[in-house]
Amino acid sequence: MKPTVFIQANDRQLLGAKISAHSFRRNARDPGSFDVRILEVRDFPRLMDDSRTILRAGTVRQWDPDDLQSFTPLRFYPPQAMGFDGIALVTDPDVFALGDAGELFGRDLGGKAIWAVPRPGHNKQADYIATSVMLLDCAKLRHWDFDRDLDDLFAHKFDYVDWIELKREDRSTIGNLEPEWNHFDTLTPATKLLHTTKRRTQPWKTGLPVDFTLRRSWPVDMLNKLLMRYAPHPDPNQEALVFSLLAELYDSGEVTKAELDREMAANHIRHDSPALIDRYRGWDAQRALAA
Repeated sequence: MKPTVFIQANDRQLLGAKISAHSFRRNARDPGSFDVRILEVRDFPRLMDDSRTILRAGTVRQWDPDDLQSFTPLRFYPPQAMGFDGIALVTDPDVFALGDAGELFGRDLGGKAIWAVPRPGHNKQADYIATSVMLLDCAKLRHWDFDRDLDDLFAHKFDYVDWIELKREDRSTIGNLEPEWNHFDTLTPATKLLHTTKRRTQPWKTGLPVDFTLRRSWPVDMLNKLLMRYAPHPDPNQEALVFSLLAELYDSGEVTKAELDREMAANHIRHDSPALIDRYRGWDAQRALAA
């Protein structure tokens, strides 16, 4: 089976996922050597069921299909989608390629089942592994039975955090990707995959009311959504990159004016997007980063 990039998404992040998919294709030396597929939460009815609860960090919480990051369980679906054969790259929808994903698909995996970027100290975990980008040898992940794992997640048989942080995996089966393959809000000439991971500064949402959950008390979360706004990204080049990619999609007709209008009306993308498309049309990352 052809290697495949899987990008997780929900309705709130679908346009971001489309921009991400475009970035993988446009920056590949041989875009026909791999497929790109967007996995949408809406196509998985069990993830759309708001009557479910999960165990998260030791606390029972309501499952919210409308949460900004409701797509995260889909990180574990690609091996099954590939028939447990071949190589998959799974990414969040706010990950944008500047390098060639073909480099990952062509590398020697050294017998490891999973490759990801370590992030020591994140979430107060010395051995934290970022699963927002994972290179997967699907034949070695037959134990990733997505339907069974959802059964067990909703039955509180394991903690969501342990799943997302790969604490249920044998650590010897996990290899370390170089940081530039999941560069957290860092855009340099070395960056292969930019991850605009700080939710409040996602550059296509600046100025909009926040639509993510802080997972604190109910009053705090409600106040957060009423009063907080997405802030500008501190690196203007990251805003420029996203909107230059969107400009290419818009000019090619892959994103239409009607779609852009709908996304702005739904507050999924900032309302000055047409002006930013005009501003950053033709922006060149290599030239800007070399300056």
